Parts: sequence; structure tokens; C-alpha cells
Amino acid sequence: MTNAAATRPALPLAFPFTALVGQAELQRALLLAAIDPALGGVLVCGPRGTAKSTAARALAALLPHGAFVTLPLGASEEKLIGTLDLEAALRESAVRFAPGLLARAHEGVLYVDEVNLLPDALVDVLLDAAASGINTVERDGVSHTHDARFVLVGTMNPEEGELRPQLLDRFGLLVELATPRDAAERQRIVKARLAFDADPQALCAAFEAQQRALAQRIVAARAALPALPWSDAVHERVAQRCIEAAVDGMRADLVMLRAARALAAYEGAPAVSPEHVDAVAESVLAHRRHAAPEASRRHDQPNANHQDTESNSSADKNEQGGQNDQRDWGELAPEPVAATSVKGVIPLPAKKR
Repeated sequence: MTNAAATRPALPLAFPFTALVGQAELQRALLLAAIDPALGGVLVCGPRGTAKSTAARALAALLPHGAFVTLPLGASEEKLIGTLDLEAALRESAVRFAPGLLARAHEGVLYVDEVNLLPDALVDVLLDAAASGINTVERDGVSHTHDARFVLVGTMNPEEGELRPQLLDRFGLLVELATPRDAAERQRIVKARLAFDADPQALCAAFEAQQRALAQRIVAARAALPALPWSDAVHERVAQRCIEAAVDGMRADLVMLRAARALAAYEGAPAVSPEHVDAVAESVLAHRRHAAPEASRRHDQPNANHQDTESNSSADKNEQGGQNDQRDWGELAPEPVAATSVKGVIPLPAKKR
């Protein structure tokens, strides 16, 4: 071991993923994205102090390579995607690619805090790479393509600005966090955090077996993912949920199918079921829904609005005339018209008998 290696500071331990308290929905979304990064990442909305970054770092520790890369708000596009290696160009007169943050995040987690404050162009590039798993750079005389399969985790506080709908739709899953209001849950969260701060090694050792089992489960789910079948019933359930939410386009259908398949793989199921679809639907639709939940439920009764309208219309008509039941639908009630004397009209000849 060299002196430099001996003096290099060790990376800080991450809080164990299995020790997180009160974050079941966020944990499931992160695990689904880890099993299938092509989902497009997870957008986490919530106030400060709700363990968003802690959960993202904890997930990275479960992955085989464990890379955790943070994209700063002031980063340039070149820093994100990579660019020409100027030193090599000047020293060797060679055109060489200098990797960016996307390359560093390969097989790990790319974390973007306050993603809603990034320039739209940068978010667009980020989401493209997250969904495709490939980063292509063509600039400054460089044409380079490399794998960039990573779990994208973006966070935002809605009070500090929104994402454009076009960009919001491209995030695979959305999780909304809130400050816990239950006293017992708050105590459990604080106790776990204080225990980690006091002795990180001891807490990590206490959860080592659970961490190892979960990491192996992710690897097994990734291997099983491509072979999992889904039936027409699953497709029908996905279509129904998306129609009820009045989503735009077909991205929600595709993401919901992939998320349901990832959940089935995580659970070790032999096939994707409609129940898997229902389990992931809300995290897929939360940021894409245009219909209110009440309207979504009424969609299950397509004749309800029509019947209500007819019933109200009939009641109004009965109150007004009491004779509307005898008329055809759409017939108007007769209205009196005042007779007007018109002069100068040529009388018609009388009919011959």
C-alpha cells in the first residue's frame, strides 16, 4: 500500500437502506428504479429534512458498484455529458473524450437536488440518458457513445418552483413526502438517526445481514426481469388506470407496465398480475393525472353522468309543465305566439268545391 493510499480518507458509511423508518413508499420506488433503471428515475417531492438524500445514498450502497454521483445546480452541460480532453489535445494533438458525470454514475445513482431549478436543457439531456441508458456526445470534434445506466433520483420542493409538464412527464415515478405527524414515528426516526451518528459502524453491522439479502434480491430481480410475461388482463388494467387519470400520450402506459414488471421480479412472482399494476399505479400517475380522483371513480360508471342529467332534466320539466312524460326526447313545449295583423297581403283564392 502506498503512502497516498494509506492517507486517503475512507468514504463515509451510508445509512443502511433497511434501517430507514417511515419511508416505505420511497423505498419501493427506489428499488423498482434500481431493478429497471429504464423506468426514467424517481422524482421525490417534499420539504427539507425528509431523508431524500439519505435514502438515495442508502440505495447506492446496495448496488454492485455503489457509485453515488451528485449533479450540482451550477453544472454545465459539458460537465454532465463529457467533452473534449483539452490536455490530451494540447499535449498529444489527439482527440480524446473526457467523461462527464453520466459516465461516473454508470451502474450507480445520479442524485440531483432541486432538479426543478436546473435549466430545462440540462434536465432534458439528463432524462434522455436515464431512459435510454446511453450517452452520446457529438461536439468539439468528438463523437463518442458510452453506457450510462444509472438510477436517477431527483428531488424538489414545490414551493421553490415547478418543472415544466413536458419534463415532469418524463420522470418515471413520483413520490410525495410529508413531515411525519405521528409522535411515535418521529421518535423512531430520530432514534435511528442518533444511533447512526453516534456509531455508524455499529448500526451498519446490525443491519448487515438484511442489507446483503436485499442486495442479492435486487441482482436476482434484474436477472429475472426480461423473462417475466404479462397477460392481456394486465394490459387492460394498465389502459383502464391511464384512461381514468386522463393522462396525455402513452408514456404512462409504458412506465406502468415496466414498474409492474419490476415489482413482480422483486417479489419473485412467475408473471406480472393486475395486482402488481394497482400497486405501482399511483406513483406512475401522480404527476401525470389530469382527472380528479372523484372523476376517475365516476369513470367506472360511464352512464352515471348521462342518467343524472336526464333525471335532473325530467324533474325540472315536470315542475314546469307536468306533461313532459308524453313527449319524445328533445321535443320543445309549445309556446304562445302573439297574432299580428299584416296589411297588404294578397289573399289566396278560395278552393273550388
